[in-house]
Amino acid sequence: QVRLVESGGGLVQAGGSLRLACAPSRSISTFPLMGWYRQAPGKQRDMVATITSGDTTNYADSVKGRFTVSRDNAKNTVYLQMNSLKAEDTAVYYCYAISSVTRNSYWGQGTWVTVSS
Repeated sequence: QVRLVESGGGLVQAGGSLRLACAPSRSISTFPLMGWYRQAPGKQRDMVATITSGDTTNYADSVKGRFTVSRDNAKNTVYLQMNSLKAEDTAVYYCYAISSVTRNSYWGQGTWVTVSS
């Protein structure tokens, strides 16, 4: 069973920064697409940023210029660097991956990011 283990969430003041990390239980090379979604209370889960194995990235308009997604094959980890955080960034952030082995998609358990204004 594939597991995605997230870390790095927490409480930060508006304007601050956080870095989320996601470590899959299998080699990151078996996931051609990975990324981050978020879900605020009472709202749907939305895409934040994705990255392919070729390092092509895609961002939600609301985070462009503030968030950066990256993958480190040596550390088998995907990161989401979040700068200039706003209160509206408060949500549970989920790591997401599509496996080239099983053809299935997977979700992490989620990590809270709370931005105080």
